[in-house]
Amino acid sequence: MPTDHQHVPKHALHCPSVAIAPCPSSENRFPQSFPLAPFTRCAARVASLTVGLLPLWLAIALPAQATVSASVGESVEFSCQDSESVVRQKGGPVVTIGRSRIYIGYRQVSANNKNPIVVRFNRGQRAWCRADYEITADDGEGYGLLWDGSSALYAVFSATGTQGTASQDYRRFTRQGWLTSYGSGGGPKVAVLARLNPTNGAPTAGTFLTAQLSSGRSNSLEVTGLSWTGSRLVVTANSWFSPRRANRQPMSCSGSSPFFYRVVFSGDLRQVFRAQSDRCS
Repeated sequence: MPTDHQHVPKHALHCPSVAIAPCPSSENRFPQSFPLAPFTRCAARVASLTVGLLPLWLAIALPAQATVSASVGESVEFSCQDSESVVRQKGGPVVTIGRSRIYIGYRQVSANNKNPIVVRFNRGQRAWCRADYEITADDGEGYGLLWDGSSALYAVFSATGTQGTASQDYRRFTRQGWLTSYGSGGGPKVAVLARLNPTNGAPTAGTFLTAQLSSGRSNSLEVTGLSWTGSRLVVTANSWFSPRRANRQPMSCSGSSPFFYRVVFSGDLRQVFRAQSDRCS
């Protein structure tokens, strides 16, 4: 029989959020072919001369190989004043873009409030840092990143309810997303997906990703993985009763939560092409 109950983290709303269990990070790399080594060394010398003709910021921004980089794991605390070595030692999610690295986590605002934070370093020098994605009394964390190998950076944030105004939280960039808000109720931790400009961290699109109780109230959902297929963002997650279909309606499930959940989003996060879950239809 389905188990229809609201999943509420131990520390909800005004208390620090429960940390999400770490998930393996992944960074795809193309192996260097040994027979091409002489050519590679020659190309590197030519490239070094070419880069010398480019502005330094552009040389840093251009990745040597455009490969997708993704990382989802436990959120860690840091601030915009921390150096890259300090942030890196925290062991949180990070993606690599050429010679740059982008980290995500949270900033401890007060004893019972966190705000998500994202920072980019170019060769160890801070390029930008943003901690204004959500600045309300609600606990918010960042725990996932994906770079699509081109011009889009995706971030995963958390929310436990709606507090403050739309100009203070994720709703200012989820207005055209698949789900525009947290929904009804408060307490269960849900996910927020944001598309960011990797050059400055500004949000350009977003959507909430929540489960739904039979009562219509929002229920817990935590992202466990991110991947990229062509022009689509693939999200895997643990969903409590019940995951949503592509039409946003709750699925019919059997057994107890959590349920494995897989969702395929358009690059602009406005549409879901496919939503699947084990033991649910």
